This record gives sequence, C-alpha cells and structure tokens, in this order.
Amino acid sequence: MDKAVNLAAESKNILVVEDEIMIRMLLEDMLGDLGYTIAGAVGRIEDAIKLARTGEFDMAILDVNLNGQTVSPVAEILEARGLPFVFATGYGERGLPERFMNRPTLQKPFQQENLGKILSLAFERAAA
Repeated sequence: MDKAVNLAAESKNILVVEDEIMIRMLLEDMLGDLGYTIAGAVGRIEDAIKLARTGEFDMAILDVNLNGQTVSPVAEILEARGLPFVFATGYGERGLPERFMNRPTLQKPFQQENLGKILSLAFERAAA
C-alpha cells in the first residue's frame, strides 16, 4: 500500500456495520493493515443506529443489507451529521438505496487494495 495512503489513514477512525461476522472481522483486519483505527464494529441495525447517532468516528462502512433490513436509516443519520460513508454490497449498484446511488460503493468480494482506494475516494469527496 502507498505510504501516503497509510499516513493519511493513521488518524482516521472507522465504524464498520456488517452483519456477517467473518466479513466484519476481515474488514477490521484490512482496515488495521491500512492504518485505520476501528471506532466500532456492529452487525445489528439497532446498534448501528445508536452508534450513527452518538459515535465518534471519521467514516463508516455500511453493509447495505443487515439481516434482511436495509441500512438506509443509518445512512440517513450519517448524512444528517455530515459524516462520510461507503456502502459494501454483493448486489452491485442495484442493491443500493436509490437516494444514495452517488455514494462510493465497495463491491463484495473485495481486496484490501480496493478497500483502501474506496476509502481514500470517500475522504476526498467529503473534503471537497
């Protein structure tokens, strides 16, 4: 990974919202390898909503489908707070809530390099 990307990631805290435990653990490992800090990792919509409202983090990665529930309420809270987020989905763009089609999306399955690139893009967009 590019040293500049690692340096940029060092002070960033990420919230992970993913219902599949193995994917959540993989994301945590990859984010750590990229230099990010995990601010929280949850798999239930109720926990995600609570953290979206009150959590201290710089970015969120949101699985589009949490045990059959859409993650849209979480995305709406983050948007209202002005916090950047990316979606993670195995369904492609058709799985995204229409309102959020312009958000950066991480297509499952993904590699660490793709994760790093999509987070960099999301941070760049948020800073613009």
